[in-house]
Amino acid sequence: MDLKYEPSTTGVFHYYLPPLDGSRPYKNINDRNDKNYIRDTHEVVVENIRGNESEFTLDVSGFQYYTHNSRCKSFNTDAEVRENYYPESIDVIKRLTGASKVILFDHTIRRHRPEDHEESPEKRQPGNPFLVNVHVDQTPDSAVARVYRHIPEEADQLLKHRFQILNLWRPISHDTFDFPLGFIDTRTMNNSDLMPMTLKFPGGPGETYGVKYNPAHKWIYLRGMATDEIVLFKCYDTLQDNNICTFNAHSAFVDPSAPRDSPLRESIELRALVFYV
Repeated sequence: MDLKYEPSTTGVFHYYLPPLDGSRPYKNINDRNDKNYIRDTHEVVVENIRGNESEFTLDVSGFQYYTHNSRCKSFNTDAEVRENYYPESIDVIKRLTGASKVILFDHTIRRHRPEDHEESPEKRQPGNPFLVNVHVDQTPDSAVARVYRHIPEEADQLLKHRFQILNLWRPISHDTFDFPLGFIDTRTMNNSDLMPMTLKFPGGPGETYGVKYNPAHKWIYLRGMATDEIVLFKCYDTLQDNNICTFNAHSAFVDPSAPRDSPLRESIELRALVFYV
């Protein structure tokens, strides 16, 4: 059997519990010791949906996989990414969603280097145990604040229409078996699973959702994602419709079934303000 089609695996996921003293949860993304939440760890089954990707869509499950060959072959510097990868990514998001306006407001390149323990915006480690917690990138308040932060002169008018924050993620350099990205099918989540928390970072603070464990959560991944495969997932959506999800919870995880000689993960993710005007 092709290794990419193994049906399922297990993963250890780090959920959140609020502080015992009742204070507001927080964490500092650049200092693993500056936090007050409780880590709640669970081992769960993670289903590999390769071959069945079409059953999971952005508006229903909160994530969707696509095939896309990037013209950008070098992701070594921020300048290269902004000049070469940003324009085509804007086009991809517009084409896949039907959005009329897309603004990319940041990106992160992650290269798994177990021997490198430095934590900084330039060296984000997908395997860092502090970072692999189950979370949703944005809350409603922090999503709207993003619009005013990046395009204050247009914010009032644009926010009269449907607005999303989406994340576009892809492997770079080689297939990704090491530290894959797992998603909870949003249909298996409740709003009570979400825990608002302060996120400390340079230029912040911001707000994110930590996720509390629920045995109903169904975990999904795409095993061995290739460099021509992307996943688009939802951080926030203003559309109020019971049939359309407004967020997705996710986390990287260690896949115990990954080949031992798998190259270390290298990936890029872009975060986008997406408008339907």
